[in-house]
Parts: sequence; structure tokens; C-alpha cells
Amino acid sequence: MREPFTLRADRRAELRDRGFNRRDFARWAALLTAGPSLPFYNEAALAQDIRAIGTIPADAVKLNANENPMGPCPAAIESITAVVRRGGRYLFDQTYAFIDTMAEVEGLPASHILPFPGSSDPLHRAVLAFTSPTRPLITANPGYEAPASAARFIGAKTIQVPLRKDYSHDPKAMVEADPNAGVIYVCNPNNPTGTVTRKEDVDYIIANKPKGCVVLIDEAYIHFTTAATPAIDHVAAEKDVIILRTFSKLYGMAGLRAGAAIGRPDLLEKLRNYGGLGIMPATGMAGAVASLKDKGLVADRRKVVADIREDLCAWMQKKGIGFIPSEANMILVDGKRPGRQMSRDMIAYKVAVGRAWSALPNHVRVTIGTRDEMARFRTALERVMEA
Repeated sequence: MREPFTLRADRRAELRDRGFNRRDFARWAALLTAGPSLPFYNEAALAQDIRAIGTIPADAVKLNANENPMGPCPAAIESITAVVRRGGRYLFDQTYAFIDTMAEVEGLPASHILPFPGSSDPLHRAVLAFTSPTRPLITANPGYEAPASAARFIGAKTIQVPLRKDYSHDPKAMVEADPNAGVIYVCNPNNPTGTVTRKEDVDYIIANKPKGCVVLIDEAYIHFTTAATPAIDHVAAEKDVIILRTFSKLYGMAGLRAGAAIGRPDLLEKLRNYGGLGIMPATGMAGAVASLKDKGLVADRRKVVADIREDLCAWMQKKGIGFIPSEANMILVDGKRPGRQMSRDMIAYKVAVGRAWSALPNHVRVTIGTRDEMARFRTALERVMEA
């Protein structure tokens, strides 16, 4: 086999130091030439699991993928439209503008911002870069599954730490899970529970993590709440922290692809080594810049989602339907039956809901949609629960 020899000598040495052996080299050679097509599950693939239950009707309410039905803001749409007219060019300037704008908003040097088409790609890269057969991944349970799929692909162990009774991350248990941990993954607010981990708990993880471990903080849903404090101060302090941000959620750009990894330049450089970085979608970059410059956008949309979510919670509480209180654009609803069965039952009423997690097998994740969509959800849920 020639595959092992496609890796440079320095790369082979680096992999050996991380606990990989010659049998792993062929897989790494294929992985490192995969470009953006990294062979892992992300939200797009996970959301499609509902197709195993049944085809989603075209006129169904889609509450299964944590999308934002508001779509891009008007300023983003205007910028995207202008960029489309120049789509025959590579438009690298849009990526540079994105980096500079995000750096200014976050109060960081531009060198601390690495753009991506969304946040799944850098999430996977961080797991590839900092975990190995001797350096496990530490995650919450229940939590977002994508990091574990990347760890599994390279033979790294995943240790799942149960959430606390309030469904926040357990900082002490996470830092003590393994003294050789490579990555501690914190999703804040958490997916799928939508619950917040307090700043002092995030600070504890960063201060007490194992030596050489990187704390990967996924802030995909940070804009939906004021209860969670962004961890950007730890990046400014040059800590072993990488923050993930996406424009797929509150900013309503899931189909346009824009996101970033935020961290020290040396940490970001390690992400570059896995799969290469192609040209960023100019439409996504332009929309993201316009969204960042819209000063009232986050607060306005946060209130819209919170009002609809709280109305739903009040209704479920009145009806005696169990749920986990959330600070994000999702909520776990107790269907009193296995999640897959709950999904089938709801699809019969043309309402698509999300999946269940093994730690909470009777709960399904439900995205907060528009008021009209949630009215249809309530009607379907009431019928299903009464059946």
C-alpha cells in the first residue's frame, strides 16, 4: 500500500506522538485529502434521520433542524443580492471583510478569526487536531453528537458526562473525566436541551482542565439568551480555548453557510491542517457582515423567539405536558413514548419534530418556529397526547 507514504515525515511523527500507529496512516492520508468533504455526521445528516420515519410532506411544519424561519435580515438579503450579481468573480474581499468585521465586533485581532462555511467543519477539525487514541473527547450527555462521530472515525474515545439536575454541564466531572483529555466540548446553550451553563462553570473548566487539553465551546445558540455569557474573554486572554460561532441559527442563514472558529492563532493553525480550506461562499460572507452590522438584530430576534417559546411553555404547562425549560430556539418535549414513535405520530399531522437522545428517550427536540407554525404544532401535539 502506498497510502502511508503520502503523509509527510513530520506529519507521521506528529501522529505517532499523539498515539496513532502505521495502520492509521492510510486513513489519515485519505482524510487529509478530503477537502471540505469530511466524512462525519453534522446537523444536516442528523436531521435527515426523520426520513427513516417517513417522508416529510411539502406542506408540513418543519421543526426538526433548529432552523430559523425568519431567514436572513433585510440588510443581509440586500448584501447577498448585490454579491450574486458579481458571482462570476471569486470575491475574496468578502471573506476579508467578514474577518475584519467579526474581529471588530468581538474586540480581537483579525488573526484570531478563522472563517468557515458554518460551524460543523471547525468542530470536526478541532476533534481531529486535539484528540487521539490516547487523548479522549469529553462531552455532555445528552449533547450534540457530531463531535463524537469525528472522534470515533480516528479511534479516539468519547467520555460522556451526564448533565446536572438543572441540565447544565457538570464542570468538575468533566475536568476529572480523564487526566489525558484532548478536548472538552461545551455547547452553551446546550443542544438539545437549550439549557445554559453558567459563566463560573465554564471558567472552572478552563482553569482546571488537563494540561494540553483544548476547551471547545460551541456558541451556536448563544444569541438566543442573555443568561449565557460568551467565552470570548478567554480567547482574549490567550487561553487554550476555541469558540465556534455560526450564522445558521439566530441570523437565519442555515442554507447560506457562514461561521467561524475563534481562538489563538496557533490553535487555529492546527485546524487548517485537516482537509484544507477552500473558498468561502461569498453570499454567506456578505450576509454575515451585514448581519453583524445590524446592531438591533440580535436583541429583536431574541425577543421574538423568547416570546413564542414562553407562550408554548405556558400552554404545555397548562395541558400537563412535560418539557425541559430552554433558553434557545429549541425545547425538549416529553411525548410519554419512544421518540421515534412520537415523530411518526406527529408526522401524521404534518408536523416534523426532531430526534430523541438515548439519555432522554421519551423526549423529542422541537424547534421554535413562527407563531403560526407553533399553533399547528400545539394542535398536533394535543391530538397525539390524547390518542
